[in-house]
Amino acid sequence: MTQHRQTSPEHNAKPGSTKPGSTAAKAAREPFSLKYVAKALGPGLITGASDDDPSGIGTYSQAGAQLGYGIGWTMLLTFPLMVAIQEISARVGRVTGHGISGNVCRHYPPWLLVVVVALLFIANTINIAADLAAMADASKLLVGGPAILYVVLFGVTSVAAQIFMDYKRYVAVLKWLTLSLFAYVAALAFAKVSWGEALAGALVPRFTWSPDYFTTIVAIFGTTISPYLFFWQASQEAEEQRIDTRKHPLIERHYGARQEFSRIRADTIVGMAFSNLIALSIIVTAAATLHAAGKTDIQTSAQAAEALRPIAGPLAEVIFALGIVGTGLLAIPVLGGATAYAVGEAGRWSVGLARKPKEAIAFYSVLALSGAIGIALNFTPINPISALYWSAVVNGVLAIPVMVLLMVMARHKEVMGRFVIGGWLYWLGWLSTGAMALSVIAMGVGLLF
Repeated sequence: MTQHRQTSPEHNAKPGSTKPGSTAAKAAREPFSLKYVAKALGPGLITGASDDDPSGIGTYSQAGAQLGYGIGWTMLLTFPLMVAIQEISARVGRVTGHGISGNVCRHYPPWLLVVVVALLFIANTINIAADLAAMADASKLLVGGPAILYVVLFGVTSVAAQIFMDYKRYVAVLKWLTLSLFAYVAALAFAKVSWGEALAGALVPRFTWSPDYFTTIVAIFGTTISPYLFFWQASQEAEEQRIDTRKHPLIERHYGARQEFSRIRADTIVGMAFSNLIALSIIVTAAATLHAAGKTDIQTSAQAAEALRPIAGPLAEVIFALGIVGTGLLAIPVLGGATAYAVGEAGRWSVGLARKPKEAIAFYSVLALSGAIGIALNFTPINPISALYWSAVVNGVLAIPVMVLLMVMARHKEVMGRFVIGGWLYWLGWLSTGAMALSVIAMGVGLLF
């Protein structure tokens, strides 16, 4: 979603030249600064940060509480795998000018598109419901009041902001909300961490051959490498080309591709590193407090926050709870937006958060419908929090066919033209796909035997 514009000669002059005083020349003279870096970071940073949503916080808290420091190695393993698959997703969007659904509907059978989009809609909507419930519980811990009121308030606010807020301002808000994740780094200050054990847990994999263990692994993989992240980052790269008249799909105008790919890689690495650092902080905090105190039955992020009070003090509980609310406000728009992009591109509708509501009625209707169903699930006997853990497992299972499709697409010349993906990035993408498949197979074998 970044508003930084990669200017290269082809945008302002003939290929190979840069006119004095042109935008490209000005960009070349712009000194390095934090503001410059903040502008350069966009889809990758927001994608990575939204990965640590309240449902993810619940999964990481549960993993740390149940398995202790020994599960930290999953964050080190998933980092390069996340970077690879997210960079591939972003490249598909930047090269083609379409998101994943947009490319599937143009190059693959309709039934495949229907299956993928339907499963994504279901998984994302359940995730929205669970995130709203977690945010409501956290708000109730902080200020009291009925949880269902907070569900409606947060749900309506998130949807309304996407529909009615100016796109550039909305992007800036999402970037600022990423700072809320530092709450989990701050929470480490209140935990008596055994840093030797924590380091060993992060560097040395430990396996327990049980169905519960492998189900937890799949849940961690599913909430860390989630299908909605692929759809979101690809669609945001395509969105940037719709709002910046100087940008064109690289398959149509290939000049400046190297700079664009470098930007995508830097943005993605920073975003995924940020995501995994926060996730590891949550696991370590839960291991040092909850697991050490024998509190292993933690089902939600709000329960994790509440359980911290007698162990690490009320301030730790407050910090943890505030982080849940902040990350939820960041993640729900991404979940709803990814759903709307997927459905809208599948139907070849006008899509994009930069469009006015009347210009993309169907797109915004899907976004609102997903949010409304997420709110409504909190009024039914269905417990969205109970569905949360299995939602992460479903995401892990769903990720496999989506990742296979993405890897095939990235190698398809009709889709990518001269920019088909190869080399180490291609093979790392397949390694990521294989690791996800292996974890699901291990879970299935464990459940059977």
